[in-house]
Amino acid sequence: MNDDIKSTREAFIKAMLELAEESSKYLLVCADSLLALRASSYKSKYPDRVFDVGIAEQNALGFSAGLASSGFTPFVGTYAGFITMRACEQVRTFIAYPGLNVKMIGLNGGIFGGEREGVTHQFFEDIGILRSIPGITIITPADAAQTYKATKEIAAYDGPVYMRLGSGREYSVFNENDSFNIGKIRIIKQYGNDVSIFANGFILKRVLDAVEILKSQNINATVVEVHTLKPVDTESIAGILEATGCAVTVEDHNIIGGLGSVISEVSVENAPVPIVRLGIKDVFPQSGEANELLDNYGMSSQDIINAVKKSMIKKEKLQKKFKRR
Repeated sequence: MNDDIKSTREAFIKAMLELAEESSKYLLVCADSLLALRASSYKSKYPDRVFDVGIAEQNALGFSAGLASSGFTPFVGTYAGFITMRACEQVRTFIAYPGLNVKMIGLNGGIFGGEREGVTHQFFEDIGILRSIPGITIITPADAAQTYKATKEIAAYDGPVYMRLGSGREYSVFNENDSFNIGKIRIIKQYGNDVSIFANGFILKRVLDAVEILKSQNINATVVEVHTLKPVDTESIAGILEATGCAVTVEDHNIIGGLGSVISEVSVENAPVPIVRLGIKDVFPQSGEANELLDNYGMSSQDIINAVKKSMIKKEKLQKKFKRR
């Protein structure tokens, strides 16, 4: 892990250029979002494989469904909320219902990019919306290196996929050689079983920073990255919850419907433990500098540390309660 900032959008296009060299079936569909996708290089090299329908996201998704039904593998990219809200019916009925091989790339996921465009273009509901639609695989890469790997993996993965990208200024967490396996969690730090911390996306670096501080305070955590929110790696998550006895979830998304909901659902059905959820607490956030926004909405390193201690106190109370019985 380092403090380098790289673009998930540029990493996506790098992978797309390499995919296009392999096969002409990989196409890029935009909704006046070519520049937002950093896709000028792709258009210059493969002008006949780029389709820009203009500011018409519903058309973009419907058009992509048509391409997929004709044997192509379209990647349709625009802002996350425009895919999941403006074109939600097209996603549900024309892509998910027939199970078409469309790859949806949502930009500006979360509030981390909110300093430029504000609440209309910072999206914290997208995962919750798509989780409720059957048949869609949901991927949330943490940085550029992981986005590059994830793009290659979803290209080979059959069926509808939604991949959430950020503002284009994400902290590097992973190395280019790190593997990426759809549908599987990954333990990225394991100091001990005092608590488990589940996180994903661009906030992951903050979690890793907080874990080092906790370690210095003799609190030994296990950090789990959950880059695939659907399908859920239920067995692995339940095993970690059982081992640690309490958990914290951290996400740049509404705490309703996202990672916190995923872990809570796994817990209540398989391994009931105290869970503290950090994220956007069902409010419309303001605009502001990226890191200041996360701090303001309760996702600072200190907030993570406090949540860990709160979950451990809950675990201790439960243990004492059961001992008395």
